[in-house]
Amino acid sequence: MKLTVVGGGSTYTPELIDGFARLRDTLPIEELVLVDPAADRLELVGGLARRIFARQGHPGRIVTTADLDAGVDGADAVLLQLRVGGQAARQQDETWPLDCGCVGQETTGAGGLAKALRTVPVVLDIADRVRRANPRAWIIDFTNPVGIVTRALLQAGHRAVGLCNVAIGFQRKFAGLLGVTPSEIHLDHVGLNHLTWETAVRLGGPEGEDVLPALLTGHGDAIAADLHLPRPLLERLGVVPSYYLRYYYAHDEVVREQRTKPSRASEVARMERELLQMYGDPALDEKPALLAKRGGAYYSEAAVDLAAALLTGSGSPYQVVNTYNNGTLPFLPDDAVIEVQAAVGPKGPTPLPVTPVDPLYAGLTANVTAYEDLALDAALRGGRDRVFRALLAHPLIGRHAYADTLTDKLVAHNREHLAWA
Repeated sequence: MKLTVVGGGSTYTPELIDGFARLRDTLPIEELVLVDPAADRLELVGGLARRIFARQGHPGRIVTTADLDAGVDGADAVLLQLRVGGQAARQQDETWPLDCGCVGQETTGAGGLAKALRTVPVVLDIADRVRRANPRAWIIDFTNPVGIVTRALLQAGHRAVGLCNVAIGFQRKFAGLLGVTPSEIHLDHVGLNHLTWETAVRLGGPEGEDVLPALLTGHGDAIAADLHLPRPLLERLGVVPSYYLRYYYAHDEVVREQRTKPSRASEVARMERELLQMYGDPALDEKPALLAKRGGAYYSEAAVDLAAALLTGSGSPYQVVNTYNNGTLPFLPDDAVIEVQAAVGPKGPTPLPVTPVDPLYAGLTANVTAYEDLALDAALRGGRDRVFRALLAHPLIGRHAYADTLTDKLVAHNREHLAWA
């Protein structure tokens, strides 16, 4: 089995390598190719990756290359984890929206749209080259904004599934609070990427007992603290929102914080410098503890599970993925990309039935889906007016004066990445 990671020079990659090494019986990789144009980073990450494999006795071969076509040639699956524009672009995404009093975040709001506009054309070019190399290859997208990028891939006819680590993070968190193994936890996880709610937490599987009320009663303080939301709000909702919902439920509070604290991008950039220095140590043969603070916790386990299910039919029977709606949420179009539990196998994911969604969540989900439609249109066809329409439709913006100003700022900060600008 050959697996390729595009964006293999990312500081995330050792997390992925650790998972491949530990879970080699689930996903027996013979060749792993790390593709990245940044030769200096790739050399450091590739060296550590080989040492991790060696330490854990993994027999697979690790190849590093800047040649995308060579890297994807013959690959059974290709994982996408790229960041167009790097941390410098992320820093901009998190700052210029604040000038209008709007949240600055790399996947949500105006910053998220900027990232989508930079990313979608690049990802589609990569996917076309993957299809030429192996039309049966699966593309697993971890590149944000996952929902929009996955929809672009599916709409273009690619064999693609979107992946996020939010659900597996909740699964591990709830299992720890309840004193059970993660495999015993099944989440009723519903919504869009970075706009999801855990509406039930079941023991044993999709038909298991819902212990979410007991979780909120017994561990509400801990859950609320992780989300940076007040416990009374969770009790009133009766569900657990993803931490990205804080940008909606506490928007003005978040903006005030962002205006007075260092950006997350600057923190990540500092961590990346430290991590890359660590990766260069020839004695290091395991992922460093600092990597846990970088983000992407449990990404490797989710990726292994998904790849194993798609390629071999093994892995967990049910997984949270991003895929076409196809009637799962009746208030959304069939071609919307949703994030839900699905049965995953070599033919791809099939979403599980979802209980009727409360209008409180359905309304916001439909609103953001409409924004994502317009965002993808802007990413594919370009043009200032399409950018304006997407920003005006976003529930965190929604005012024409703000949308006008943010459109100008987005174009000014991203001109080098926009072919039409």
